[in-house]
Amino acid sequence: MKQTFELCLSTDNIANDAKQLGVSVDDLKHIGINVSAQVIQQPALCLQLTYQITVPNQILVHKLHWPVWQSKREGFSDYLWEETCLECFIAGDSLIDRHATEIQQTAAYVEINASPDGRYALYKFESYRNPATLPPIPLYKDDGCTPVSIYWVNHTEPSIMSFKEVPHNASTVMDEHCDYERVFTVPLNQLSNQQYAIQNLPIEQIHPCVILRFGETALYFASSHASPADFHNRQHWSTFSL
Repeated sequence: MKQTFELCLSTDNIANDAKQLGVSVDDLKHIGINVSAQVIQQPALCLQLTYQITVPNQILVHKLHWPVWQSKREGFSDYLWEETCLECFIAGDSLIDRHATEIQQTAAYVEINASPDGRYALYKFESYRNPATLPPIPLYKDDGCTPVSIYWVNHTEPSIMSFKEVPHNASTVMDEHCDYERVFTVPLNQLSNQQYAIQNLPIEQIHPCVILRFGETALYFASSHASPADFHNRQHWSTFSL
């Protein structure tokens, strides 16, 4: 069984972003991102996350910074959110006052960052953006000193496909789109009540999201957005249903 997410672009600055990139607002809205999550045995129990991205505009294809896979770069690295980054937030039990002026969110959660080139990081927060240190505190294994790892399943390079467009004036032009994919797994624990956990943090909520960098412009994608965009805001996370 899979849990799937269709990510949409944060529209806080979409008009300005489109102008900076030399494309239309519709071009940005047509960037397609789908993420699927499933629990598999491989051979140990893990959460597999599959990110599929389609950039449907030649200008955007050539401006997107998509780091090429490098096996020598595979390993823990901080500040990946400053580049193109595949992310996922996972939370345990939460207390959220949806009617308060200030969002009250208590309970630990994990942030996963992954670069297409093989670097990754997992961070542990005790509550909303707490602790506020930069870089955040890594999520450690039970020994308290070894950061938790992800395991890459698929790191094939993007495929560029040409296709025909026929504008209203009936002149035929060639354009291209590009498909990108990365798949990785995160180790899980099976709790006694048949609930899954990451390092004994029970999984109650999940929030896959993506940052795409086009030169100096960053675009933020999630299934639901706060305004301004804030991936840590748990009001916009989904219930984990695997």
